Amino acid sequence: MTIRARLTVWYAGLMFVSLLAMSALAYYLFVAEPRGRVSRGEEAKSDLADEQDDFVQIAHIVLWSGVPAALLALGGGWWLTRNALAPIAALTHAAEHLNEGSLRERLPRSGSGDELDRLTEVFNAMTARLDSSFQRVHEFTLHASHELKTPLTILRGEFETALQRDEDAPAQRSRLLSQLDEIDRLTKIVDGLTLLTKADAGQIALHREPLRLGELVRESFADAKILAQPASISVRLEPCEELTIQGDRHRLRQLLLNLTDNSIKYNHPNGATALSLQRVAGMAEFKISNTGAGLPLELQGRVFERFFRGDASHNRDIEGCGLGLSIAQWIVTAHYGAIHFASEPGRLTTVTVLLPLDSSVRL
Repeated sequence: MTIRARLTVWYAGLMFVSLLAMSALAYYLFVAEPRGRVSRGEEAKSDLADEQDDFVQIAHIVLWSGVPAALLALGGGWWLTRNALAPIAALTHAAEHLNEGSLRERLPRSGSGDELDRLTEVFNAMTARLDSSFQRVHEFTLHASHELKTPLTILRGEFETALQRDEDAPAQRSRLLSQLDEIDRLTKIVDGLTLLTKADAGQIALHREPLRLGELVRESFADAKILAQPASISVRLEPCEELTIQGDRHRLRQLLLNLTDNSIKYNHPNGATALSLQRVAGMAEFKISNTGAGLPLELQGRVFERFFRGDASHNRDIEGCGLGLSIAQWIVTAHYGAIHFASEPGRLTTVTVLLPLDSSVRL
C-alpha cells in the first residue's frame, strides 16, 4: 500500500472514531443527562415518543453536521496528503526512468526549503555527479581507443613485413601468425569500443534511406553458408519476404553480419542455422537461430552486456571479444526497433529483431 493510501486510511479511521465520540457525546448531552435530571426531580417521565424524538434529533445532528464535517475533513486530508507527497512521487518516477541518457534531466524544486525540497536538491546533485562520471568514462574510452589504433597499426605492419621474409623458419612464421591474430583481435576490440563510445555520446549519425531488407538478409544467408563450411553446419533460408524499411544500409549490414557470425561460431559441428524475414503486426521480424549449446536462463538477460561471453570455460577457444551483441543492440535501438534473445540450452537459440516498417513507429 502506498504512503498516500495508508495515511488516507489512517485519517479515515481517525475521523470515524471522532464521529462515534461526537455521537456518544450528543447522546449524553441530549438524552442521558436530561433523563437523569427528570428522574432526580421526580418529575413526570418521558414517554416512548419523547425518547424516539431524542434519537431522531441526535441522528439529524450526526447526519447534517457530523457526516459532512467528516467527509470534508477526509477530502481535505487526502488533498493535503497528495500535495505533501507529490515530490516523493516525482522522485520515484525519476528514479524508475533513470538511465545513462537521462542523467542531465533535473527535477524542479518547490523552493519551500522543507525536507522534500532538500531531498530533490540531493537527488539532482547525485544525478549531476553520475552524469559527470559517465562523461569522463566515455571520454577516456574514446581517447584510449583512438590512441591505441596507431601502435596497433604499426605493429600489424611490422608483423606483415616480417612474414614476407623467406629466410624465417616455419616455427618463427607460426609465432608471427599467432601474434598477428592477437593484434587483429585487439584491433577489433578497439574498433568496437570506439563505435559504442561514440554511439553513447550521440556522435554517430545514421544515413537513413529506403532499403530492401530482404536483399540484405539474402546477402547474410550467402555469407553464412561460407562461414559454415569449415564446421559442416547446414544453413537454410526460411520465408524471406520483400520488405522495405527506412534505415542505414551499412549499419544494418553490420547487424546481420554480427548475428550471422555468432550463429555460426556458437554452434556445434554438423549443426544447423536458420534465417527468416517476415511481416508481423506491421513490423519486419528477422529471426536467426542455431543448434548450439545455448545459455541457461539465469544468463540470458546479460547477453547484451559489453564483453559478456557466457561461460568463459566453454568460450575461451572461440574467437570474439563479447561486443557483437552490444553493437547489434545499439544498431537496432538506433532504428527504433527491438532485439530479443531466447535459448533452450542444448536445443535451439534464437535472436529476434523487430524493425518498424513505418518510420513514425517507435519501439
